[in-house]
Amino acid sequence: MIQFKNIRWKNFLSTGNAYTEIDFTKSPSTLIVGENGTGKSTLLDALTFALFNKPFRNVSKPQLINTINGKNLRVDINFQIGSKNYCIKRGLQPRIFEIEINGEKLDKNANIRDFQKYLEENILKLNYKSFTQIVMLGSASFTPFMQLHLGARREIIEDILDISIFTSMNSVLKTKLVQLENEKRIIEGEIDVAKQKATLQEQYIKTLEDDKSSKVIEIQKSIKETDETIETATEEVSRYTEEKSALGTPEEKKRQLETFRTKFEAQVTKHRRDLDFFHNTDECPTCQQGIEHDHKKLMTERDQTKISELEKALTDLDTQYSDVEKLVKQVQDLDAVIMSTNNEIITQQRILQRLQLELNDTEQKTGNITEEKTKLKKLAKETIAKVGNKSTLAEDEHYYDVAKAMLQDTGIKTKIIKAYLPIINKLVNKYLAAMDFFVQFDLDETFKETIKSRHRDKFSYASFSEGEKQRIDLALVFTWRTIAKMKNSASTNILLLDEVFDSSLDTNGTDYVMQLLNTIGEDTNVFVISHKGDQLFDKFRSVVKFEKRQNYSVIAK
Repeated sequence: MIQFKNIRWKNFLSTGNAYTEIDFTKSPSTLIVGENGTGKSTLLDALTFALFNKPFRNVSKPQLINTINGKNLRVDINFQIGSKNYCIKRGLQPRIFEIEINGEKLDKNANIRDFQKYLEENILKLNYKSFTQIVMLGSASFTPFMQLHLGARREIIEDILDISIFTSMNSVLKTKLVQLENEKRIIEGEIDVAKQKATLQEQYIKTLEDDKSSKVIEIQKSIKETDETIETATEEVSRYTEEKSALGTPEEKKRQLETFRTKFEAQVTKHRRDLDFFHNTDECPTCQQGIEHDHKKLMTERDQTKISELEKALTDLDTQYSDVEKLVKQVQDLDAVIMSTNNEIITQQRILQRLQLELNDTEQKTGNITEEKTKLKKLAKETIAKVGNKSTLAEDEHYYDVAKAMLQDTGIKTKIIKAYLPIINKLVNKYLAAMDFFVQFDLDETFKETIKSRHRDKFSYASFSEGEKQRIDLALVFTWRTIAKMKNSASTNILLLDEVFDSSLDTNGTDYVMQLLNTIGEDTNVFVISHKGDQLFDKFRSVVKFEKRQNYSVIAK
């Protein structure tokens, strides 16, 4: 379990050169209040920046630096895992990234990107996406679990269930399979060469008594044919290599298209949320004034236009993605042909060497038949040994294939996920019922949802109101935390809710969520960021108020 202790920051967004510090262990429930723009949500950005080198909200890293001071951005976070105390120090202008373990600075023997990977995989054992699903629920730059694509849902659940190790094992196995395939090709080539050598040796022994000149002519003919074969194969390799080069780097294009897809889908989600807001809202939730019909129409048309443009762009992306995948397949096919042709060249070169030796020997001497027969026996033993090695590789390949079947998404991981699904679904429905939302929520092993009402009507997540969606999102956050605590792999002591009580929850919903928060245990420190300070003060054990002083955000004393 990750036991977060405290975090402090300075020159971060609207914060000045004096450190702002939050103690994560001071109170089991803390309300964070303040007017708009006073820096209430800065805690979320500081936390994810310190741990994952990127803010929670959609802000670029250069924009994180306080615009007045323009330098010395610094965020320090302290936490404990088991008996080890960690301190992560990260900064900009100048750039800082340090990890301290029990007060000793960890040696940075790789570049910063590798160092970040070490932090996530070896210390936190969480990536940004899984961390935000377990620790945070907010209104800005947060994609609820139910709005993620199925692959992202699987990744998060694998992290929580601590079974992502099987994915890593599968990657290692794929590498081993490639190595084994190469070894098989090599050993098969060596066996072929050995057999050809043995054949040549037999022919050599047989023809030792033949006319020397005719033997020389025969060998020279074979050398010429072998040279021509090598030359032809070399030209083919050159031609295939040029074809491959002409195809460019489709794998990179594929990754770029996937990045664009993620961005476009996020923008579609945002515009759909805005569209729902103007469809369903007649009064501004901030100023309590009515929203003019013309303004609503204008904004609705804008969002509809944007959604249409983005959906068209996604369709175009799908077409490009299909074309790129075809290119990737062509590159893979060309690689296979090039490797096969190179192996043939190696084989022919070995035959050529043997022919040259035989030609020299034939031209210089007749040879000793007894010695040549001894050589033939040696070649036979070597060939038998290589065949034995090939059998061993074939046996290894069989075991690798079995392991591959077990490590695929449909193997061990699916069995583990199936074992946890009843628990996950039970917990989600328990938390939904605790928030007075009585539906039957179920995830299957592909992470698709089925939601039924009391009357057995089926719904999707998208068909619910924003308030109902928020309750589902909260129920999932509490479920992931409970599962993480059971596994003790991705469990933490903090839960941060950003404006959860301000948007779509009515009074009853607020009360139900508060009751739920009061049941999650003393080992969890809940921080709620809200504009409804006057309505929530008496529901929390401590209150932190942010305010602006001389254009800087500070905690009011």
